[in-house]
Amino acid sequence: MENIDITIRKAIPDDAKDLLAVMKKVGKETPYLIMDEQGLELSEEAMRLNLENLYKSENNVLLVAVMENKIIGTASVKASYQKRMEHIGEVGMSILKEFWGYGLGTQLLDEIIVWAEETNVIKRLELTVQDRNIRAIHLYRKIGFIAEATMPRGAKTDDGEFLDVLLMRMLID
Repeated sequence: MENIDITIRKAIPDDAKDLLAVMKKVGKETPYLIMDEQGLELSEEAMRLNLENLYKSENNVLLVAVMENKIIGTASVKASYQKRMEHIGEVGMSILKEFWGYGLGTQLLDEIIVWAEETNVIKRLELTVQDRNIRAIHLYRKIGFIAEATMPRGAKTDDGEFLDVLLMRMLID
């Protein structure tokens, strides 16, 4: 992947169809997300409207990693519109399995942190990660996230096994 050109940019309403397809594929490929093979159960029009609203928000964002006009990964920050909570952003990230291990997660998180710093609204980024997702935990720690708590039974596998989940955070100054 050394010579492959990847662009990271904000998602736009025209990305709706491709985003839904990518999220469905990601849901099938990884056991580490809350989302399953159903993907995001949104119509293309609902996704388009969500993307329009996100694009206008100062404390919410959805970034897409694009290669050869195809979305291969996403990173997002979801924050409240309530004044007392608007400074806390929940980070989510997903990358198509064929692109794992190439540093794309690092690039996406770096962009999220730069975006958060530029908002001047987001002062705390947080995320949850299954404690069995060693690669993701390594990435988050490398970027500067700190584990704050372990949530017993914070997630469940498709066959009903309970999983512990870490709550991790990064303060933006």
